[in-house]
Amino acid sequence: MSSSEDDAPLFGKRRSNGHATAAKHALSDELVSRSADPSASATPRINGYAKPGVSVHGPSDSADVEMQDVDAIGAGPAKRKSRGSDALRKSYAEPESSEEEEKPLSKRRRTSGQRRIEDSESDEAPLISRTAKPAAKLAEESDSDVPIGKKLQAEKTRIEEKAGKEAKAIRKQETTAAAKKKPQAKAASTAKGKKPLANGIKKSESSDDEIPLSRKVPAKKAAKPVKTESAAAKKAKTKKESTEELEAEEAEEEYRWWEDPSKGDGTIKWTTLEHNGVVFPPPYEPLPKNVKMNYDGIPITLAPEAEEVAGFFGSMLNSTHNVENPTFQKNFFHDFSEIITKTGGAKDSKGNKVAIKSFDKCDFKPIFEYYEMKRLEKKNLPAAEKKALKAEKDAQEAPYLYCMWDGRKQKVGNFRVEPPALFRGRGEHPKTGKVKTRVMPEQITINIGKDAKVPTPPAGHKWKEVKHDQEGTWLAMWQENINGNYKYVMLAANSDIKGQSDYKKFEKARELKKHIDRIRKDYKKGLKQELMSERQKATAVYLIDQFALRAGNEKGEDEADTVGCCSLKFENVTLKPPNTVIFDFLGKDSIRFYDEVEVDPQVFKNLKIFKKAPKKEGDEIFDRLTTSALNKHLSNYMPGLTAKVFRTYNASYTMSTLLKDMKSTGTVAEKIKDYNDANRRVAILCNHKRTVGAGHATQMEKLADRIKALRYQEWRLKQMMLDLDPKIKKKKGAAFFELEEGMDQEWIKNHQAFLVEEQRQKIMKKFEKDNEKRVAEGEKEMKAKELEERLEAAKELEAKFKRENKTKKVEAEGKGVTIEKLENNLSKLEQRIQNMAFQAEDKENNKEVALGTSKINYIDPRLTVVFSKKFNVPIEKFFSKTLREKFDWAIKSVDEDWEF
Repeated sequence: MSSSEDDAPLFGKRRSNGHATAAKHALSDELVSRSADPSASATPRINGYAKPGVSVHGPSDSADVEMQDVDAIGAGPAKRKSRGSDALRKSYAEPESSEEEEKPLSKRRRTSGQRRIEDSESDEAPLISRTAKPAAKLAEESDSDVPIGKKLQAEKTRIEEKAGKEAKAIRKQETTAAAKKKPQAKAASTAKGKKPLANGIKKSESSDDEIPLSRKVPAKKAAKPVKTESAAAKKAKTKKESTEELEAEEAEEEYRWWEDPSKGDGTIKWTTLEHNGVVFPPPYEPLPKNVKMNYDGIPITLAPEAEEVAGFFGSMLNSTHNVENPTFQKNFFHDFSEIITKTGGAKDSKGNKVAIKSFDKCDFKPIFEYYEMKRLEKKNLPAAEKKALKAEKDAQEAPYLYCMWDGRKQKVGNFRVEPPALFRGRGEHPKTGKVKTRVMPEQITINIGKDAKVPTPPAGHKWKEVKHDQEGTWLAMWQENINGNYKYVMLAANSDIKGQSDYKKFEKARELKKHIDRIRKDYKKGLKQELMSERQKATAVYLIDQFALRAGNEKGEDEADTVGCCSLKFENVTLKPPNTVIFDFLGKDSIRFYDEVEVDPQVFKNLKIFKKAPKKEGDEIFDRLTTSALNKHLSNYMPGLTAKVFRTYNASYTMSTLLKDMKSTGTVAEKIKDYNDANRRVAILCNHKRTVGAGHATQMEKLADRIKALRYQEWRLKQMMLDLDPKIKKKKGAAFFELEEGMDQEWIKNHQAFLVEEQRQKIMKKFEKDNEKRVAEGEKEMKAKELEERLEAAKELEAKFKRENKTKKVEAEGKGVTIEKLENNLSKLEQRIQNMAFQAEDKENNKEVALGTSKINYIDPRLTVVFSKKFNVPIEKFFSKTLREKFDWAIKSVDEDWEF
């Protein structure tokens, strides 16, 4: 597409969201008439103020849960599949970071297709009766009678005003510093009798003020020690570290690339590169002859290629969300039929050909039962055998774990080629169910140094191509058959290259601090522009800045019908006077975006004009604006500025502002809750929402049960105190020894039975583990009599509970038990209960907010490190091991006084 087309978008020149745009679509007038908006002007006066947008309504739960992907719900953010490349043009863009990416497919989140069932009674009841500690003060609190929307708007206004003043201060500081340097440099050069430099500044004397934010090195300062794990715990952890990780670290001085300003953003990413290629999935293992798919009640024989595809469907019959989806079924059967025809057709037991024409007549249950049996066999393997299989697999993959990048050992991310399977997609993807074919070596391009040894392809095969692309950070790539996307083997999240990519992303957001006031001033002015294209551009930037909307890319006809800001359609936006806008569309990865927001009155008026008749369903709202034109406009303010940078900037700047105002005190659990409260505030202000997970109610119920169990344990300790000293009841008061509300005799008996069974299971597992260890060491297995003796402990516990229920007394347990010891145990137990209560409250508060998305992708990790050091909370409480490796540069580069 030519640049002129980018600057002057016309409906007939592009496709949007899979629909060819034709002349019959209504197009907005070129100019905004005075009748539509009396304030319209070719040179409007500065608007001065535009109300910050705020969300007033969250996503609609049940509908959203239904529309999510099979792997969309769980403990962390789901991996997002990249759709950025097409068949004609490859992209080297790295996908957004996510902790979920580090997990194998089998460990990722699963979604139930069922709607979440709300229990109104349990939702209203508090988990515990105690009063929670108030959250750390984040900002000036408004009157409790003020609506939440007004509070958010006031807080957003305060943050935006602060950002504007800061931007002006930064620019003034840089201008003053540059002005001072000019005469100094001129005087110095004249004194030496040399001709002054063209820019008046000597290179060797450039100050830190003149270096862009992205090139500045944080000043070193003795960091405040953070209380972390005990020495014993660290020692235990060290022993568990894998051999590969130790090898990568030994005899190698730590390389702090973030302290090396010479490592800029040049095009050459490496000079030398060595690696061992990729690991292919194992070849297909045919089913036993007695296991066959049935068609119309008749067992049929298929060629191995077709049988493998039947196995894809058969092995996932328990995933009803997919296999009962009509689109999934249709796409699968289309591809399956083609493969059957291509491989010689299907035959019955007598060798007669069977025409496979109806999906409804296909019965995959025998295949499912076979694979289910194999899964159980694998699960029930002895621990020693599992360990041996894992060791064998690790030994085979060891050569692929690391590469040599400019002479430094770097961990490779996912070096395994994706196995063939059925494509699931996210949300309502139109290609769900299609067959992802097996990737062959002939499809794979290797990227490696010119002087390095090229990895040997599997016997009888060859690589598609061997490149020496020093501008690429990929090691291997291939094109998958479903969407034509390019898949890349990249370095691991904790590698220098990945770390530099994250670092540059957040430094780019910090750079936006200098320009944000000018951008906001300009789009506020542009909201009243007479020229329709300019007004649409200003409105789009407002929505992107205020609601973290994605810009939206143009779609091909066979791509999912997803929407962004520039591609919003008539039906995606509903207007409710005086200034409420409802967005409802399929966003990135086909996940439904639903939000009800309050906008500036002028923005509301503009959207009304953009939807003006004769526009109707199917017509675009921003019909005189393209994503490329929008990004080109943004880059005029700052090189590389796109819609995505606004999300990173807004999240990080908001978190930075909240942290400055915060006074976090109390226990570690209370401080973590304060951090999560700030993170949640960021997610709400920046519109990082998620749907309530299908399993949320169940998780909350389990947490409540765990708290209740600890309360029962607490009650038993109090009864033991009475057993030792009956007079203490008068001293402490009768209420101190009473059962918690909701803890009746029926619940107690059920809980006691659970505790007895739990102990029995622990004993049995320990016995099996001990036997496996003895066999591995060449000793004889223990006899069943030993297990019976060990199980006596569970029987004794059961008898003790029966005695307690009968006598209504609990005998004091333990060696040398005293009132003081029991009180000490009570204190520890109360702390555990409080910590768990904080977790429960946190979980409930965050059920509709994507804290993981904010923390991992949009909030500068250095801000989390600042909180950790400032309030003396171990960084392990915020970042998992994978994230600590990924953000190692952030952990080691800042102290508690660092500012975004």
